[in-house]
Parts: sequence; structure tokens; C-alpha cells
Amino acid sequence: MHKFILVFIMLLVLSACKKNEETTKETPLLPVKTFTIYKVEIDGVMNNPYREISIQPSIKIFLNAKPDSNSFLKSLFVFDENSNKLNYSWNFIQADTVLEIKLGKTLNQFARHTLSINYLLANTNGTSLGSNYNYAFITKLDTSDKFPRISDDQLLDEVQKTTFKYFWDFGHPVSGLARERNTSGETVTIGGSGFGVMSIVVASSRNFITRQQAADRVEKIVDFLDTKAQKYHGAFSHWLNGTSGVVVPFSSKDNGADLVETSFLMQGLLIARQYFDGNSVQEEKIRTTINKLYHGVEWNWFRKNNEQTLYWHWSPNQSWAINMQVKGWNEALITYVMAISDDGDSIPASVYHNGWASNGNFKNGKSFYGYPLPLGENLGGPLFFTHYSFMGINPNQLTDGYADYWVQNKHHSLINYNYCVANPRNHAGYNNQCWGLTASDNNISGYNAHSPTNDLGIISPTAALSSMPYTPVESMRALRYFYYKLGDKIYKEYGFVDAMNFNTPWFANSFLAIDQGPIIVMIENYRSGLCWNLFMSCPEVKAGMKKCGFTSPFLN
Repeated sequence: MHKFILVFIMLLVLSACKKNEETTKETPLLPVKTFTIYKVEIDGVMNNPYREISIQPSIKIFLNAKPDSNSFLKSLFVFDENSNKLNYSWNFIQADTVLEIKLGKTLNQFARHTLSINYLLANTNGTSLGSNYNYAFITKLDTSDKFPRISDDQLLDEVQKTTFKYFWDFGHPVSGLARERNTSGETVTIGGSGFGVMSIVVASSRNFITRQQAADRVEKIVDFLDTKAQKYHGAFSHWLNGTSGVVVPFSSKDNGADLVETSFLMQGLLIARQYFDGNSVQEEKIRTTINKLYHGVEWNWFRKNNEQTLYWHWSPNQSWAINMQVKGWNEALITYVMAISDDGDSIPASVYHNGWASNGNFKNGKSFYGYPLPLGENLGGPLFFTHYSFMGINPNQLTDGYADYWVQNKHHSLINYNYCVANPRNHAGYNNQCWGLTASDNNISGYNAHSPTNDLGIISPTAALSSMPYTPVESMRALRYFYYKLGDKIYKEYGFVDAMNFNTPWFANSFLAIDQGPIIVMIENYRSGLCWNLFMSCPEVKAGMKKCGFTSPFLN
């Protein structure tokens, strides 16, 4: 009796195993009253969006029942990047529950396509899907060289010279100032014009233009700033009309003085003053006018009733309504350096320590990807923090009571690089050749300050290229990739476009003065130290930075 029961149990177990084995070999079936797609493979990839897809892809749609062919011909479409319908052929495989699609044309490289399946798609019993399905797939990048190979020095020359055209060919014809962007028309930017003046100095030193041409353009710029441009307590607004000099409001409350943009301008003007050191009447006039503009800024007034900090904005009809202090760690160190260096109206050193440094509260001290970060937010923030103030201020061997500024900028850049290589958010395109997060245009929100903590998948060429002094190997690798591999998409009449998003994919058609300028200047600082040497030679800067507690061999 016991033997009989044992044999019976073994037969049941074997029967159950047999059924399970048969089930695993069958196509998964859902309840008969439903019709659904349970998988789509494109070139064997099963993640939506599908990336690195060939230009002649294999598309397989796995269903739980055989579709009605008349139904899917009216419900299944493939679109190219311009939303054009593509022709395709089809056949059934695997017991007629897998639909295989073959496209009738070779697709474009590195473009977004869409497989769209309408909810009306039905099986042979007339049961429809009931939902729409859309699958995006992006074809592979053509990695062939888009331009002939040249030496790295020639490549740096090429990029600096072409990018300079933004400020030279596209500079405003009346004022000579830099337009905000390539679609700005009459609107010129004060901070970007400071970067443009530095670019003119670089172009003259590189013989892209003659010294006389450079002097003529700078004279035009400083004359316009002196005689036409609206000023408030000596400070300029963010934007001006390039013909009239009248303020163009940046926002409803930002329609007056912008102290940070003014300091970017003054940084560029002092570099030009030091460069144009000749005895000609023209060069003496340039120096005199620049001194008048710099010393005309009432830096102390922007302390708002002698507070121990500087304020960013002031409006003629809304006063201090924005109420934004210039403090913490960001792009505005140059504002305090300019304010403390003006021997006619300099701020006390206490304003630097209490306001900008917040008595040391802007320190970080944590390590990211193995790199200690002395100051600022976790993971460093956008890379323009390492560029804008340091187009003139030389961070080499520069220290104060808070940081070694070469370590700060180098580590910030390396953290940004390593974050992109690690790519924790799995964005398309990020790698050791394609990296750099900073403020730029994007195809998501229009414009944003991209960073490791605000990562939208946007690579901005200015980020890696303007970091050339800090990360020469990584930045040069990025430059080669941007130029040779992506050049047909991102290298245009004014150099590299502002940004790109490989997830979409999308490439900007815009150029911004505040992004083009640092590329020229920071590459030059890497190559020759030109703008660093000129700015740090200013006697006011030497004295002012020493008052703040800075030490550097370049301040001696």
C-alpha cells in the first residue's frame, strides 16, 4: 500500500514538471479576451528609447495572438526624424504571433525615428489593442572624421579663429558690443561684451586681426559705453540696445544696474587697457576712457546702505526689489575683486569676508570621485563657475584663507568630467570624449544651468573646452571628438553651437556670447597665459587682492 502511494505521488510530480516544461516553451499567453504587445525588439534591443540602432534595422513586434493583416496595415506606422511615413514590408514568424518589419529605405545616421502602433490594431478574432504604443529609436552616429586631421595646435588655432567671428563679424555695427546671441538683433550683452573685448585682444595677439583693427574696435566700444550707454551709479544693465544704448530689461524687475555683468565687462576692459600700452593718441585714449569707466562704478553704493555684502541688481523704479546678494561660491568672485581694487571707491576687505565668503560658510570639503572640493555646492555646480571670473584672475598658486583656487577649479572640472563618464542617469552620448555640464540652451526648458545635480542630458561644448587650463588631456580629447566626429552637426560659422542632447537627438542652432567668449580666452590662457598675465599686471588688482588676503606669485 505504501509503495502504491509513493509511485502515485512520483507520477503526479513528473506530470507537473512536464506541464511546466511545456509551458515555458510556449509563447506567453494572456487571457483570450485581451490582445496586447508584450515585447518589441529593434536590432535585438528591448529598451525604449532604443539607441545605437543600425540604419537598416530589424524590427520585431511580439504579440499574444496573430494580428489581422488588414488591421495592422492601417494601424502600424514608422516615421523618420521629420515625421515622414516610411514604407515597409512585413512577414509573420514564430507561429504567426511575431510581426517582423523591414523598412524600405536606409535610415539617416544619428536620427530619431518612431514606431507607432494605433489602438485599433486587432487580432484575427477582432479584438483590438485598446491602447496606443509608441517606440522611439535612434540610429547610430556616423563616427567617420568630418574634417581632415590637423595638428592639435592647428586645431586650437582653427577653433579660436572661427569662434572669434562671433564677436568680430557679428559684433553690433554701431556700438561694436557683442550681441546676446545670434538671434538677438539690436540687443547686446554687457558681460558677454567683456568677454568679447578679451577675445579681440587674443585675436590681435594671434594675428587673426591687426593691432590697429583691434584698437579701432575697442575704441568704438569704449566710446559707446562712455557717451551713449545708460548707467546707474556707474554700473551697466545686463542688456542694452546696441544702437541707442538704452536699457533692454532682462526681466520686469531687472531693468537697471547689474553689478556682476558690469564686473565681467570691467575685467575685459582692464585686460584691454593693459594690452594697448602704446604711445599713440588712440591707445592713450583707450586707456583713459577705460579708467573713467572703471572708476566711475560706485561699488560701495551697491552695499545697500553700507551692509557687509554687495547686491547684484538695482532698478530705477523698483530699487532693490530683487534683493539678491552676491555671495556664496559661484561665478562672481570677479565682482569682489573689481570692487576692492578700485582705489577710488573700493569696498573694505570686511565686505569680502562677511559677504562673499560668509565667514567661510561657502566651504565644502567633501570629496567626489576621489577629488576634494574646497568650496561651493556638492559636485561643484555648473562649470562656468570655473570660467567667468578666471578669464582674468589667474588661479595658479592663488590662495587665501579659504581655498587653493587652482585645486578648486581643477577638481571641479575633474568632478564634472568623471560624473559624465560615470553617467549615473544613463543619458545617451556621455563618455570620456563627450562631456561637460554648464549653463546653456537646451531643448527641454530653453535655457538652464546644467550640472551634476541638474543633469538634463545636455552637453555644452563650452564646458569642456573652456576648462582646457584645468583638464588639458580631457578637454583636448573632447575638442577632437566635437570637431572630427560631430563637426558636421555642431561646428558652424561661429564655432561650436551652444549645446546638444543625444537622448533626442538635438543640436542647438544658437551661439551665445557668454559661451563663445570663454572658449577663445580660456584656450588662450592654456596656451600662453595671455589674459591672465595682462589682468594680474594691473596695479589696482594686485593691491586689491592682497587686501582680501590673496597670495600669489603673480601679485608680487
